[in-house]
Amino acid sequence: MISSNPFAELPALITPGAMKAYVVLMVLLVIGGVILDIKHKRSAEYFFEKGRALKKLAKREVSSGEKMSLAVGTLANEVLASGEFENPDRRKSHLMMMYGFIFFVLTTASMIFSLPLAEGEKASFITGLLWHLSAASVCVGAYWFWFKIRADVRSEGHEWYDVHLSDLFVVSLFLMAAGALAWSIFQGSMLGGLAFFIFIAAATTLFSTVLWSKFAHMFFKPAAAFQKKVAKADGSLDKLPEVPELTDPVVKERFPDIPEYMGDKPEYMGLGIKREAPSHY
Repeated sequence: MISSNPFAELPALITPGAMKAYVVLMVLLVIGGVILDIKHKRSAEYFFEKGRALKKLAKREVSSGEKMSLAVGTLANEVLASGEFENPDRRKSHLMMMYGFIFFVLTTASMIFSLPLAEGEKASFITGLLWHLSAASVCVGAYWFWFKIRADVRSEGHEWYDVHLSDLFVVSLFLMAAGALAWSIFQGSMLGGLAFFIFIAAATTLFSTVLWSKFAHMFFKPAAAFQKKVAKADGSLDKLPEVPELTDPVVKERFPDIPEYMGDKPEYMGLGIKREAPSHY
């Protein structure tokens, strides 16, 4: 079962053409939602205006080769490894949801567009296996985030059932993956029919509510991380004050009280906020 194509059983109820049209419609809804999000929140305008403002404060010109290197670093660290997360649990949960979602979407499209299967033709073992494992990865990541990280009654008063509009993305994502898995397991039964309804309703909600959810953050997050690295490289420092070398004799002479509040080794300021393990995100 875990390596089968669950959509291969659907043509008796829904034609392959209708399934393909649904996938195309979801892609168009995401594209349209991102465009509306950019116009409504003026995200692109903000990035360009901030880039122009920081360029005026730049102390050096960043070469094209250096920008390429920063872009590769951003892709490797912030995008592929989610290196910006300091909380290890939050990072693992995010990676499970991100890679699970990507492979789930790709394998779903692959299985639907391979329909109808010719008589005697078997579905791809690898594609079916990846589809089930990616759905399970999204479920585990979302479950971990919701019940271990987000539900923080002690620090912030969030009960697990305290759902808001800002949770639209993660809730619809979890219900889509959980519904898909349950539908595949109980296919052909009444429970399977209910799971299929949840799967389609959650998927439609996820892809049609980009304007109101955090779906678009997947596209803006890499751009923001890259701009931040360029600001550090060109010296504009994102309009933040420059931190001098605290062991520099000139700095020591200007600020003779540094040892009083930072110790004899000011470059090592201790664990800081990491001294206490975070119990919330």
